[in-house]
Amino acid sequence: MTMMQFQLGKHWRKASWTQKLLFPLMLALGWGAGMPSTMAAQTVTIRLGPFQQSVALVDLEKFAKTGRLPEGLEILSPVLTSQVRELLTKRLEINPAVADRFIDNLVRSPAGRQFISSLGGVIPGSTAESIKATLNFALRQANGFNALSFLRAYPGENITVDATKAVGLAVEFNPNNLQSQAFGLLLERELSAESSIPFKAAFDPAALGNQAVQEQTIVLNDRQRNRIIPVDIYSSQGNTLNPLVVLSHGFGANRRFLSYLARHLASHGITVAAVEHPGSNVDAVSKASDTQNLAKLLSATEFIDRPKDISFVLDELAKLNTQLGQLQGKLNTEKVTVIGHSLGGYTALALVGAEINLEQLRQFCKDSLNIGEAPGDWLQCSATSLRERKLKVKDERVRSAIALNPLVGKLFGKKGLTQVTKPVLVLSGTEDALTPALKHQIEPFTQLGGEKYLLTAIGGTHLSISDPIHPESAATTIVKERRGEETKSLRQLTKGVSLAFIKQLTPEAKIYQPFLTPAYAQSLSTPELPLRLTSELPASIKQWLTPVER
Repeated sequence: MTMMQFQLGKHWRKASWTQKLLFPLMLALGWGAGMPSTMAAQTVTIRLGPFQQSVALVDLEKFAKTGRLPEGLEILSPVLTSQVRELLTKRLEINPAVADRFIDNLVRSPAGRQFISSLGGVIPGSTAESIKATLNFALRQANGFNALSFLRAYPGENITVDATKAVGLAVEFNPNNLQSQAFGLLLERELSAESSIPFKAAFDPAALGNQAVQEQTIVLNDRQRNRIIPVDIYSSQGNTLNPLVVLSHGFGANRRFLSYLARHLASHGITVAAVEHPGSNVDAVSKASDTQNLAKLLSATEFIDRPKDISFVLDELAKLNTQLGQLQGKLNTEKVTVIGHSLGGYTALALVGAEINLEQLRQFCKDSLNIGEAPGDWLQCSATSLRERKLKVKDERVRSAIALNPLVGKLFGKKGLTQVTKPVLVLSGTEDALTPALKHQIEPFTQLGGEKYLLTAIGGTHLSISDPIHPESAATTIVKERRGEETKSLRQLTKGVSLAFIKQLTPEAKIYQPFLTPAYAQSLSTPELPLRLTSELPASIKQWLTPVER
């Protein structure tokens, strides 16, 4: 999704100075400092270079409630826009029961400590302790907390915000990402394998197999939808009992994004078809007519066309499987595992049976979307112009799915994922700023029915599992990605777990079952990148998700 990161940078640069000022202001205040006192703040002073303006808090509250500027504040009409009103009232909800643990995890996170330090510069006179104390108090409010509730709690009659520093802070941090990072430390602790005995196995599923891999590219033409679909086929002598694996790349990527995984699986006798989606690959995104609006970078029909691309490819490969040639008998199109990254993760989940709820998505995009949401939250809103209320694109030939950093958000509504009864493995990175872990992977994981696994990379980012040889587009990014050598252990685990997961559809299932355990994942952990695997979240973690489910 690096193309989207690039477009977000352009979107930010195009925003008015008032948007740039008020968004980080509300971001900073929503995660701010101070404890309630008898001398709570009565005014807010916004400082931007030589510009300085004080606003009475009671007037700011009236504006947030009614949308009308009180008498005397008309001069601030260019600043106090409807978008700012939305930011003033937007709440960040954390279960009050886990407030202490949230603060503890936040201050243990390097990014959390950096955020608190940066916030001290945004709010002159604040300290790290006052920031942590007020955040703790705010998190205990049953109805969540927002910028206005923080302002009321801030000690002293006036709070001054350095808007210049707030702008820089907003570029680097967002609440969803910080929440996921703090949550990651809880996952590291709570999902730790209990046994002190080192993991041992008769073989290493992450090691290269003994089959020679052949690669070829075929180009398929879906005349009915006017789509040209290139497909890279990775094959070997193989085992006809193995499922066929189909790879679906992310937004702004291409079919080579997971080529290392494709070669690994093929070396173990599994045929892999890596599909290129013409409406959302790197070429399509670079040619988009509206590159300033994240919600319009992607055609709404792509949310239907991507799953249909896979179904069309399966139809064509079924024909090739019966024809003389290199691929004859190697394409088990009646038993398929789809592996998708990001938007490809959405594609995999939709094909395995998740129902798309466009009605609930439209409500979110209309009522809740604002400039503070993650890029993935904006991108999903591209689907809102579809006419349907709900949508199913399930393909019965898809027997299981692996969703790597999937774009989920509100696409499947509150219950769409409960209809998935086939095996699913989800990968989440706790420092994924594009599809934040809680909204896009952790909470959706709890909704899945049937056999399921959650693989968590503590500190992993959106592109941590990408192929170092074939990275995604070279577009400029505005968020830090952990890639290459520092995430090698994650790619090793992805290879081993993916092979073991796919083999569950074969007579070798029991042989590979030990590699779908917490102990195996933890055996590949490093201090820099702890790795965890679970099939069920413990109650201590589910508490965090309660506000999401309300």
